[in-house]
Amino acid sequence: MNKKIFKISKKIKPFKKKIFVESDKSLSIRWVLFSSMSSGKSVALNLLKSEDVLSAIDCIKKLGSKVKFHNNKCEIIGCGLNYNIKNNLILNSGNSGTLGRLLLGLLINSNKKIKLIGDRSLSKRDFSRVTIPLKKFGAKFSSNSKLPLYIKGLKNPKPINYFEKKGSAQVKTSLIMAALKTKGLSKIKAKKSRTHTEIMLKNLKVPIKIRKTKNYDYILINGVKKISPLSYNIPGDISSSAFFLVLTILSKNSELLIKNVNINPSRTGIIKILKRMRANIRIINKKIYKGESVGDILVKSSNNLKSINCPTKYNTSAIDEFLVIFLVAAKSKGISYFKNLSELNHKESPRLYWGSKILNLMGVKNIVTNDSIKIYGNPNLKIKRKIHIKNYLKDHRIFMMSVIAGLTFGGSWKINDQDSIKTSFPSFLKILRKIC
Repeated sequence: MNKKIFKISKKIKPFKKKIFVESDKSLSIRWVLFSSMSSGKSVALNLLKSEDVLSAIDCIKKLGSKVKFHNNKCEIIGCGLNYNIKNNLILNSGNSGTLGRLLLGLLINSNKKIKLIGDRSLSKRDFSRVTIPLKKFGAKFSSNSKLPLYIKGLKNPKPINYFEKKGSAQVKTSLIMAALKTKGLSKIKAKKSRTHTEIMLKNLKVPIKIRKTKNYDYILINGVKKISPLSYNIPGDISSSAFFLVLTILSKNSELLIKNVNINPSRTGIIKILKRMRANIRIINKKIYKGESVGDILVKSSNNLKSINCPTKYNTSAIDEFLVIFLVAAKSKGISYFKNLSELNHKESPRLYWGSKILNLMGVKNIVTNDSIKIYGNPNLKIKRKIHIKNYLKDHRIFMMSVIAGLTFGGSWKINDQDSIKTSFPSFLKILRKIC
């Protein structure tokens, strides 16, 4: 039997449980990279132990940082803003687009040529969104758009003015990291996206000024001479929580409490969308931890779900969760419409296409374009057929979406490549078994 194929033959039974999900991947990668730039020892508890984060640790060790990672505690002794780069250095960002794009900003002041590589999936993804603006600092690249590529920075990169139009937190963070290494003021106008970097910089006492408007943030950031270390207790990931939110919503007579989740407003689009669809969700025990909003999410089975014409203002704050939102739309009364989602096709796989394909296999009518999907919901949807999810690039969210679909709608499922969850959520199946 192929152990990489996950099989489902029956729907999940009613449950009432309390769980913790694994730590926030965005925060974990950012903490690792900023700690490597710091002067001193940073300590994190509950650092996510996924392949993406381990790739980040491997990269900073090659750049000269010292790392101890045992159980749930990680210590990093940074080497400051100027890495001691060796000749012929190769950095492997694995499957992580976040890591690959952020590393390029981090390396802006290296005057030695460095090779950046990734796995098969990452090597198909677009890097021009960071290489083009990073050239403005003075960096040179062997390729604009695809890995593998070489970067050669310069000892004194120049500050820039830039308009980030995609709403990509990865691009914004890469530019901020590069700006920190200049001798001057960089000005970045950025479409709304995740704010973890700005919040973390304020905790690091980095002088960053942000003026917020309805659609854009105006960021002013000066170069610095050093960065202080940061100790951090990393909360749970709302993107990982999303699968269990939808599992509960679509299950009968069930209730779930997910403890200590990062509910940063730039990440809670899924909750806003699902509430509009009449999902039974509440956030309780809210608190602020080092600038980040943290809370427990209480979710219950939800009857009488309704369709949604999804406001595009939620797109960036729910971009990693749309696949499971599509499952809720499949069970809702009416036709749901989601648009301006071309960014989904720039992830680990073309997710908008795959979301549509899985809905088709489930018998759910949908119409997909290159940036939108219309889903014809069926509140009485029950699957009685055999479904085999195969032949996709390594994509953890496709795998987990398929598992949730099988457990809530029925049918006999064979889902390829369960090892894909190691990139972001290694304990997904372990937690699932506790609920089942």
